[in-house]
Amino acid sequence: MTYDSEDVEQILQKALTRKQEGEFSREQLLEMASELGISSDILETTEQKWLAQQEEKRLRHTFNTFRRRAFWTHLVSFLAVNLFLILLNLITSPSYFWAIFPVLGWGLGLFFHCWSVYQSKSEDYEIAFQKWRAQI
Repeated sequence: MTYDSEDVEQILQKALTRKQEGEFSREQLLEMASELGISSDILETTEQKWLAQQEEKRLRHTFNTFRRRAFWTHLVSFLAVNLFLILLNLITSPSYFWAIFPVLGWGLGLFFHCWSVYQSKSEDYEIAFQKWRAQI
């Protein structure tokens, strides 16, 4: 029976997943690559690429957490201030509900803030991420 490279990759991935040892040393990784006929140069290049991807993932997670915290701070401010304004409105002039104007205006801004925070597939997200990354 013969296997193509995709089949071999899937079989080995499943075998590694089932293996009881959860971690491998770098030496074991080099040994496995050698047994599979993968040169140390190719392994080194692939490992560096993988490490860079992991770092990118970690940075994006940190950036997303930072943006979400900023949004939740904005939301709490919105609720506190607008609750105060509604109460003030009801106490001072209950016949005219003027507090609706700041609630709607700020609410619109809050909606767009939420939209920008939870949309991570846009060009604006990438620009904001790259700008944030340059600052750290």
